[in-house]
Amino acid sequence: MQTLIDLDKKILLFLNGLNHPVLDQIMIYTTETFFWLPLYLFLLFLMFKNYKRETWFILLGATITIVLSDQITSSLMKPFFARLRPSQEPALQSLIHLVNGYKGGLYGFASSHAANTFGTALFVWLVLSPIYKRVGWIFVWAAFVTYTRIYLGVHYPGDILVGAIIGLGCGWVGFLASRWLIDRYGAAQPISK
Repeated sequence: MQTLIDLDKKILLFLNGLNHPVLDQIMIYTTETFFWLPLYLFLLFLMFKNYKRETWFILLGATITIVLSDQITSSLMKPFFARLRPSQEPALQSLIHLVNGYKGGLYGFASSHAANTFGTALFVWLVLSPIYKRVGWIFVWAAFVTYTRIYLGVHYPGDILVGAIIGLGCGWVGFLASRWLIDRYGAAQPISK
């Protein structure tokens, strides 16, 4: 276990060390959920365009995805494991690059950002890929958003990896919930997959 923890720190220091003043500002803005509002609105438009009133069942599934992934990581895992974020770790204070003094909360395992973004990415892909083949690019978005957390020094790569896995599981559960609701109560086409 100590070998994994040491490797996690080494990878963090390498990736966090790839910083530049111009990137600092990009990363601090793009890590925020609000920054991505145009993307979310565009995806919502695509869902309403293709699924009409069944979109409300899809949105319920998306809500299940986000609530599950966020609560598992924030309310269960972070207090249980109590692993300090790199930005809060005294031994790393002089080694990591922080942006604008941003340190995040006290604990970081597992990453809620990673869980939420990868859960959303899988959910969106499952819902829209039968119609839009290029929607797989949503996983690039998820990877970028989670990388910002390492760049900002608030998560170890292991936090991101575990958060992403949890998010993918929650995205699948949310999708199954949407598909069940549409199959049971919807009037139009069911979601394929």
